[in-house]
Amino acid sequence: MHLTWILTKRELGAYFDSPAAYVVLSVFLLFTGWFFANPLFLENTASLRSVFDLIPFIYLFFVPAVTMSTFAEERRAGTLELLLTLPIRDWQVIAGKLLAVVIFLGVGLAATLLYPLSLSLMGDLDLGQTVGGYAGLLLLGTTCGAIGMFASSLTRNQIVAFIIGFGIIFVLFLLDKVTVFAPGWLAGVLEYLGTDFHARNMMRGVIDSRDVLYYVSVTFFATLLTAYSLSRRPE
Repeated sequence: MHLTWILTKRELGAYFDSPAAYVVLSVFLLFTGWFFANPLFLENTASLRSVFDLIPFIYLFFVPAVTMSTFAEERRAGTLELLLTLPIRDWQVIAGKLLAVVIFLGVGLAATLLYPLSLSLMGDLDLGQTVGGYAGLLLLGTTCGAIGMFASSLTRNQIVAFIIGFGIIFVLFLLDKVTVFAPGWLAGVLEYLGTDFHARNMMRGVIDSRDVLYYVSVTFFATLLTAYSLSRRPE
């Protein structure tokens, strides 16, 4: 775990040493801030619902943008082969990079804690719904991050990695929204496979073990695919 944390700090340094990270976080906060303030001041509705509904959609673009360089840029620069020949296992490399992505996403979510704090000063805040919503968004971000890293492991081109990651995340995001076009037996399967379906369940304030298990399973499967992709590198 020591080596994993060293790699995590290396990745975080690469993120925050670049102005692009601050631009991405600023745009993220700009959009979420608008959707929080708009119903609050124009409709007199004090709720985090609009923010929680928006962030999964933002993740479609935000997460692939964050993860597209994790392996693709290392392949292009020729540093991936050097990194993987060091006395460190592939799973440690993947875990270190994924942890850095999760921390980066966590920083973005932490910056939005100003919204529930503001609501708590105005009246009673539904703590269960707030905790469930943020837990769901963090789990969703972790799963999307693992998928984005898998996409990045397939190519040395960051734009291609972004497109592949966006495509996979977008399909999973849409699955529970096309159930009306599917037969009854398939509708339930598609609904369960949809990432947004489980996030919305947790945003209601109910942290169900089935939703947590879904995110853990998809994240684990995506990391396995990443490990397999890395194992196929030329010796």
